[in-house]
Amino acid sequence: MLQFNLNVSILLKEYPFLERFDQAARLGFRAVEFWWPRGEDCAAVARRIRDAGLEVALFNFDAGDMAAGDRGLLNDPERQDQFRANVPVALELAQQLGCIRLNALAGKWRSGEAHEAQLDRVRENLHWAAAQAEQAGIAILVESLNAWENNGYLFTNSAETLAFLASVGARNLKYQYDVYHMQRMEGNITANIKAYAAQIGHIQVADSPQRHQPGTGELNYPFIFETIVASGYQGFIGLEYNPRGATAESLHWLPSDRRAPIPVDTLQL
Repeated sequence: MLQFNLNVSILLKEYPFLERFDQAARLGFRAVEFWWPRGEDCAAVARRIRDAGLEVALFNFDAGDMAAGDRGLLNDPERQDQFRANVPVALELAQQLGCIRLNALAGKWRSGEAHEAQLDRVRENLHWAAAQAEQAGIAILVESLNAWENNGYLFTNSAETLAFLASVGARNLKYQYDVYHMQRMEGNITANIKAYAAQIGHIQVADSPQRHQPGTGELNYPFIFETIVASGYQGFIGLEYNPRGATAESLHWLPSDRRAPIPVDTLQL
């Protein structure tokens, strides 16, 4: 069985951010995820989520100005204070919402500094943040992104990202596996889901190459979803795509009741 949640930072852009939670509930979802709600009042975000009766599967730590090209703060020595100041704020919001997964984007390579020095800084920051999160019963996730749209991002394939996470040595670090990004970078989707299932803390989906909803591109999503179920993965699957058409129209492949677990054979793909 599959459990889907809606990423309201990339979907439901027809509405102001705070209104998207009510809309997600109206569309039949019981859970959402989102990027760091930059410019929003955290108390207002928490209130709107609770009022909508939603769970939060995951949200991101502050990753900088995503629209301007930022993809995380962990390797930038000039933004360490910004990242470390955000960690307790994000953990407090997560505890208010009962969210047990936070995603930390690593950042883009800085010119003029050795790569290993930057990786050491990311390692130190992740170890520090993971220690704070572990006390709150929260896992920190790190994901790989595709280099086509995120040129210079530190982690762009599964094996290297997992090896790096192992080097940090924190028990509550997990891998966030994004099917779209990994199709663009390495393919081999179902084999990797099987191989890495025990280390995956969250899965996100979009079709490739245009990042629209499943069923609009080259990926065999019925087979992928069957593989996810067979792998033993128990968590939510985040819908993180740019909808072709309005958000509501882009969900036609799902049953109307998106709160209950969904059998693969009921998907209209």
